[in-house]
Amino acid sequence: MTLHAIVSENWAEQADIVAVFLHGYGSNEQDLTALASALPEGMPWASLRAPIEVMPGGHAWFRIVTPGRPEQQALDAATDAILAWADAALPSGARIVPIGLSQGGLMATQLLRTVPDRVLAPVVLGGFVAAGEQKADAVLRETRPAMFLGRGTEDRVIHPDAVARTDVWAPAHTSLSDRRYPGLGHGISAEELADVREFLALQLRETGILA
Repeated sequence: MTLHAIVSENWAEQADIVAVFLHGYGSNEQDLTALASALPEGMPWASLRAPIEVMPGGHAWFRIVTPGRPEQQALDAATDAILAWADAALPSGARIVPIGLSQGGLMATQLLRTVPDRVLAPVVLGGFVAAGEQKADAVLRETRPAMFLGRGTEDRVIHPDAVARTDVWAPAHTSLSDRRYPGLGHGISAEELADVREFLALQLRETGILA
């Protein structure tokens, strides 16, 4: 399965680190390109189109069967598709900064829970985590990598059980930057975008990628 992607003008196949935008259910690769404004200057990015078409112009990483509880087989297939894209598009050893909204936020966490050595500073916007122990959860409990989790207080799209699950899992497996935005629904505000920008700049400085 080959994923379609939009890439930044400064895209280079030899980049050591790349931001990867992962859209939500029923959207497409155009949806999150505005988030490039939150990236450190000069950081290349790619915005991926999820593999499953659910409506004309609308795609998904997996079909919704039980809200907030995606099937493991579907999750694994979506994760494998993203990693196959990365294998083909990026040099060996390159790291991904996954930035996902809603269902794409789940995929950002799933990448972290599957191949944490390839993931840096995931950003989860109005998203959630899958139920059950995942491949690298034991590693994450030891290493506690940085993660940003942002959610509007008026977000009614993600099932409450999935939100509660995420609020338990995230601080137990990551060094969490947890932000809640009063009055915000299932979307991204200017305040949240500024917080993401600050988070990414800090993480990239701490890893030595930014001066």
